[in-house]
Amino acid sequence: MPGLGRDFAAVVFDLDGVLLESEQLWSLAKRRLSLERGGRWTAAAEQDMLGMSSPEWSRYMREELGLEMEPGEISTAVAELLETMYRERLPLLAGADAAVRSLAERYPLGLASSSNRATIDLVLELAGWMDRFTTTVSSEEVAAGKPAPDVYVEASRRLALAPGECVAIEDSEVGIRAARAAGLAVVAIPNRSYRPRADVLSSADLVLASITELPGALGAAPG
Repeated sequence: MPGLGRDFAAVVFDLDGVLLESEQLWSLAKRRLSLERGGRWTAAAEQDMLGMSSPEWSRYMREELGLEMEPGEISTAVAELLETMYRERLPLLAGADAAVRSLAERYPLGLASSSNRATIDLVLELAGWMDRFTTTVSSEEVAAGKPAPDVYVEASRRLALAPGECVAIEDSEVGIRAARAAGLAVVAIPNRSYRPRADVLSSADLVLASITELPGALGAAPG
């Protein structure tokens, strides 16, 4: 099992694509809301909004997709649609629960996500992870979403650590770029639907095929 090859004091997870197989559900909720409320949907919209914070994608939906709602109303409505889906079935990736519980026994855990605050809290509640994460940060709580480094800088600050003392677990191109820009080490678990380009993936300190490999790679007992 390959290891990270450098010391670290905390693990900061991304949420969507790393712990949840949820990107398609986010896109479904955004598409449904846009079409039901008089907007439109384009082939580029899904890719364009990857990594955006909720204020950013809400403005995008209003300005680029013609949705005649205020950005705050758009964000709330999409989150409500997603909440319904998550309460029916939380789309945890296989191995995610074991990885979180195993790593939480050894390291402080942070979460740096583009999801809305309410959505993050709901996932932690439904997954039984409320006591596993030391801190969680939504990109709606910082100035800019990924690929800007803000969400990872803030997660490190809340962990009372320098970014270089933390390792980020990411699946996407924008996420890897954000974590690298913030100064964190990066373990990449490439997203199957939105695989990062080779040049971005090569910037990660370690690339794994599955989250089931993560505890061993970071020196924790398997969950």
